[in-house]
Amino acid sequence: MTRCCHLTLLLLLTVASLFSIKFNLFASEQDDRIEASAKESYVFKTFLNGNDITIQSIDGDVRLTGTVSERYYKSLARETVANLPGVKSVDNKLTVKGEVPPAHTDAWLVTRVKSTFLFHRNVNVTDIEVSVEDGVVTLRGEARSEAQKDLATEYAEDAEGVKNVNNEMIVVAAAMHSDPKTMGEKMEAVNETIDDASITALVKTTLLNHRSTSVLYTRVVTHEGVVALRGRARNAAEKDLVTKLVSDVYGVIGVSNEMTVEGTESQAN
Repeated sequence: MTRCCHLTLLLLLTVASLFSIKFNLFASEQDDRIEASAKESYVFKTFLNGNDITIQSIDGDVRLTGTVSERYYKSLARETVANLPGVKSVDNKLTVKGEVPPAHTDAWLVTRVKSTFLFHRNVNVTDIEVSVEDGVVTLRGEARSEAQKDLATEYAEDAEGVKNVNNEMIVVAAAMHSDPKTMGEKMEAVNETIDDASITALVKTTLLNHRSTSVLYTRVVTHEGVVALRGRARNAAEKDLVTKLVSDVYGVIGVSNEMTVEGTESQAN
């Protein structure tokens, strides 16, 4: 091999090495941004604050390890991270701390109903006591209005496994209430703007928590607080319900429901 060929080969190897170093630095910076963005997201700073979660990103492939206090926090963490820019995949190895009640038991239903309330801004979950006996839910506590009380009943009835709801909440005038803000309003006040990844995760988890919408495949995209919904609904009432539920998730400032109602395509043709 001539000296010229040696020099050419050396130059190529040097360029390849520099490119590899630059690429690795870029990948490392991107992974650092993903990990930082997850930790600074609304979901991680509010709902998941205090849970033991480790986030590790390698070339955009994220691994979540540690423990969470509630079952639905596991999926909430995954959905939040999955919607961050640069994330290719999420390997969710989170486990639920403590004993998990068997599905469809009364203890399981208590958690199910509470999780149904949790992401809605117009239901004050801190003022609602939930108890269950043989699948019948009893709600106690304070409501700011009859409308809020009725909404709590509606949401509880739509939780999977609930047979009936007895709402014994007392309506207290806003002027007499110790704090006129709902839980959602309090949490929204933590940050002036809730990040889009968190809103998307909250919307997806909300739709899964409600019996009426859990079976629907709904694609959720959020841009600056405006949520676009795509997918299929079985009828117009189901589509309207999705819009109603999503509009009540805190952080959402607008909903564009582009879901298709089954049968409308054939009628249009």
